Amino acid sequence: MAKLSNRLNRLTPSATLAMSQKSSEMKAQGIDVINLSVGEPDFNTPEHIKTAAKEAIDNNFSKYSPVPGYADLREAIVAKLKKENGLTYTKNEILVSNGAKQSVCNTVMALVDEGDEVMIPTPYWVSYPQMVKLAGATPIYIRGGYEQNFKITPEQLEAAISPKTRMLILCSPSNPTGSVYSQEELTRLAEVIKKHDDLYVLTDEIYEHINYIGKHHSMATVEGMKDRCIVVNGVSKAYAMTGWRIGYIAAPEWIVKGCNKLQGQYTSGPCSISQKAALAAYIQDQQCVESMRQAFERRRNLIYELAKDIPGLEVNKPEGAFYLFPKCSSFFGKSYRGHIINTSTDLALYLLEEAHVATVSGDAFGDAECFRMSYATSDENIREAMRRIKEALSVLN
Repeated sequence: MAKLSNRLNRLTPSATLAMSQKSSEMKAQGIDVINLSVGEPDFNTPEHIKTAAKEAIDNNFSKYSPVPGYADLREAIVAKLKKENGLTYTKNEILVSNGAKQSVCNTVMALVDEGDEVMIPTPYWVSYPQMVKLAGATPIYIRGGYEQNFKITPEQLEAAISPKTRMLILCSPSNPTGSVYSQEELTRLAEVIKKHDDLYVLTDEIYEHINYIGKHHSMATVEGMKDRCIVVNGVSKAYAMTGWRIGYIAAPEWIVKGCNKLQGQYTSGPCSISQKAALAAYIQDQQCVESMRQAFERRRNLIYELAKDIPGLEVNKPEGAFYLFPKCSSFFGKSYRGHIINTSTDLALYLLEEAHVATVSGDAFGDAECFRMSYATSDENIREAMRRIKEALSVLN
């Protein structure tokens, strides 16, 4: 009898990738679909980074790299963390992986056992609960709803901790909401963590540089928390390098050694050429990062104002990342031309089929009342997409 493993059957496919695929299929049929579903900068990788990759090819960096990544890249990450975040690590406390996604999964698989619990604030990035399930552990959801700007409180955190709790996964700036935790908010959450031995925080900071409220803050900078934190970051979002697949963790050496042992068995070191490109990204001119951030901020302002103007949508102003996560529950129970809207998944499918705009339902992120739009696209696309959405929602009754 053909049977996949129970491990695999516990997982659900990525809703983000599923919606993107569906919109691609419609485009292939000649339908003009505007894709707001994918979390990917629409910019090209900066020229100086591409040049470094070409030079790496010419210089024959085509052999296996060390499992944790090249030493010069890890040293560059150490320097970045010191300069930008005020965090002191050694290169032995850095592990470079095939994207920040692998960095997150490495950490979960290295620290979490079957029967453990991992706290995940909602809304969450779609892959966090699936990785926890893959490890045989149980995701414990903490609701950070629309009314509290999609952030959890120390009281909620304390209430979710049990003797089985092993980890908190925190994403700031957040995918899917764009919410950003302040230093004060992180400090208050850290005070709760510090009361519980052997409780760790995986702090996903991949959107660090796409921030509209000033300085980025990491929980690892809170006094007494560096040894409890696994900082995850990478080059995908800040440098428009999603396809290069370079992410990293910065963590206590014993955790890095554990993740290195795991990575050595199932992927080995990341792509040699990509590492040389990432090195250039970290050590050369950073103006490209700020230029892209400014473009994202302009688009944030544009989509926020247009969404606020749509009757029935409730909208929080994102403080980082490149997502808007409007509350759409006022449309539940409404219908149009055979489309009945009972969930955010129904709404996302309706917008795709009627307005030809691809979004992602909030169900996929653990918040059934909202849906996600990525504004990592042109101003023109944003204006036209929001015009279509407004029109499609106006006819629901």
